[in-house]
Amino acid sequence: MRQRIAVVGSGPAGLAFARVLHRHGYRVAVLERDPAPDARPPGGTLDLQEGLGQLALDKAGLLAEFQELSRPEGQAMRILDTDGAVLRDWQPRPDDRANPEIDRGQLRDLLLGPLDVQWGRDVTRVVPGTRDGALVRFADGRQEAFDLVVGADGAWSRIRPALSSVTPHYTGVTYVETSLDDIDTRHPDLARLVGDGSLAVFGVNRALVAQRNSGGHVKAYAQFRAPLDWHADLDLADVEAVRSSLLALFDGWAAPVLDLLRRGTAFVHRPLYVLPVSHTWVHVSGVTLLGDAAHLMPPLGAGANLAMLEGAELAESIATGTGDLDETVRAFEEQMWARAGRWAGMTAAGLERLLSPDPAEALAVFDEVQPS
Repeated sequence: MRQRIAVVGSGPAGLAFARVLHRHGYRVAVLERDPAPDARPPGGTLDLQEGLGQLALDKAGLLAEFQELSRPEGQAMRILDTDGAVLRDWQPRPDDRANPEIDRGQLRDLLLGPLDVQWGRDVTRVVPGTRDGALVRFADGRQEAFDLVVGADGAWSRIRPALSSVTPHYTGVTYVETSLDDIDTRHPDLARLVGDGSLAVFGVNRALVAQRNSGGHVKAYAQFRAPLDWHADLDLADVEAVRSSLLALFDGWAAPVLDLLRRGTAFVHRPLYVLPVSHTWVHVSGVTLLGDAAHLMPPLGAGANLAMLEGAELAESIATGTGDLDETVRAFEEQMWARAGRWAGMTAAGLERLLSPDPAEALAVFDEVQPS
């Protein structure tokens, strides 16, 4: 008898899990509280690494389609000093596909494909160990039982409390995101500054980073260390007030760099939260976690990649395993914890160096990871 399997969340982890199971002929209920795929902005761009995110897409049979959509030129990286001087300018080789970029929305649509997502299913909790299996409860009062419930519902997971009492904690670092549309036509000077990929400028405990998305769209991020309530006297809905506050924070930086803030259309506050580096739990039959729900870490290129590979690996293990679902999940968790712990440690250390009192530390981080 085929198992009753549900995944909560339609992000990269949940969709990779469902898509690989679908490829193996399994039905899986994808439960998503958003009412539709386009209910909210999908986010910025992702670089999918060969041994992580791209491997997950290969397991799903989607690698060729990804290569058609992705932007290898987006691997370009330029670093400036606060006075505007170019410190580093890495350009990818024509055949380099180690970390090509893809918009989150494009990746979501690629993974969705034939999946039948149950939109508008707001899960409030899961109760494992009932007579019928793991019981999923919804905000509308309904409930449904499954043999396995996979929590892929992000940082503030509704599934995590069934396994762990740990909650995310603030890192002391805040991002404020803004966007520039049709940059090549409307802001050609900034288009040239950003280039085909990313631009970064590092100062004392702060940075400005811009990333090109497809269609002439650029997202820029003001990054800085501050208390969680740093905006207590600021109306975050007041675009001009936020802009003025950020320009004051980065006062003295080169005018072309500050134009990323001056010309941004809106601002979104994104304080960075993480889970403990070594977050694990005592195995509970019928429930597990993937991605940010399991190991929320700083957004330094690993999170979505790990999440997708975990989803693909768990699905593949279920589809090709011996049939003992509980043992399959238990073995997967042990593997996930070990790998995620290593990456969580690296990204935590990376965040400390990227936003530190010594901007040379940030430059050293990129020198270590970029090809010579």
